[in-house]
Amino acid sequence: MMEKRQFSEKELKIIEVLRTIYDPEIPVNIYDLGLIYKVLVDDEKTVHITMTLTAPNCPIADQLLEEVREKAGKTEGIEKVDLKLTFNPPWNPDNLSDEVKLDLGFL
Repeated sequence: MMEKRQFSEKELKIIEVLRTIYDPEIPVNIYDLGLIYKVLVDDEKTVHITMTLTAPNCPIADQLLEEVREKAGKTEGIEKVDLKLTFNPPWNPDNLSDEVKLDLGFL
């Protein structure tokens, strides 16, 4: 699950960007889908993103990761993207935002 803390202005911009990237199999953006575990911008203008996928054998994993790298890297004030893929903890439907759970009928 996404870390709970106050985000900086640059981190909020990155989150906005991540909300423009959609999982092609589920009509939900990757942030609200709960695939993003961490967003942190450091003093060197590097954004550190830790994310997962809905399944380790995701057929579009490479494309999705490249889109995250590309779009995050084009965000104003960002010079480098440090993207880590993890499956610990594995994604599950509890990661969905409440709004998405409602839209998909999980609530």
